[in-house]
Amino acid sequence: MDIAHNLEDTRRRIARAAAISGRTAQDITLVAVSKTVDSSRIREALNCGVTHFGENKVQDLLAKAREFDGADNPPIWHMIGRLQTNKAKAAAETAALIHSVDSLRLAEEINRRAPSPVDILLQVNAANEDTKAGIDAESAKAFVQHLQLLPNLNLRGLMTIAPAVENPEGNRDVFGIMHNLFVDILGSFDNNRFTLLSMGMTSDFEVAIEEGSNMVRIGTGIFGER
Repeated sequence: MDIAHNLEDTRRRIARAAAISGRTAQDITLVAVSKTVDSSRIREALNCGVTHFGENKVQDLLAKAREFDGADNPPIWHMIGRLQTNKAKAAAETAALIHSVDSLRLAEEINRRAPSPVDILLQVNAANEDTKAGIDAESAKAFVQHLQLLPNLNLRGLMTIAPAVENPEGNRDVFGIMHNLFVDILGSFDNNRFTLLSMGMTSDFEVAIEEGSNMVRIGTGIFGER
């Protein structure tokens, strides 16, 4: 498995999709999903210029952060998996960005337990899948109003996990819904830090970028099958 080759291909595809949407590759943040990936492979990706890494479980996030503590070029860690309220403090202390705030209870717990203001994304279940977490799109705008009242949270944008589909074009409408919601919220609230739209993974990130994503979460496309 050649991580450098995979990254070269991924970056080429990001640049192409960004150009289609009138942007450049520099407008898109690549988060390498490093769940189950050991530290040597993370270092290889770091050496290839990756700076952002996403973990699904808090215990893995903490363990890997400790491994790189004191490094000259440490990863910027993202918490991208579902977060339990009893692990909110640990995630807030370690992750630069929590992608998966999916309930008011979780948001209030992070606000209460975080030692300092923490950057978060609101997770939206844009496809209304019963098996997925997240606020439904219709409720998201009102939910954002609640988040604005929590002083220890910095709402940076939105995140979604699109359905698993054979053809990535099948998720274009979902990504379009998310982008429209993002623009609507951006125009309705006075928050100049609301800039991030995290959507798109290995199987569909090009369509996500074409529809407005500026942060993609790619694991298999970089590190191979788990």
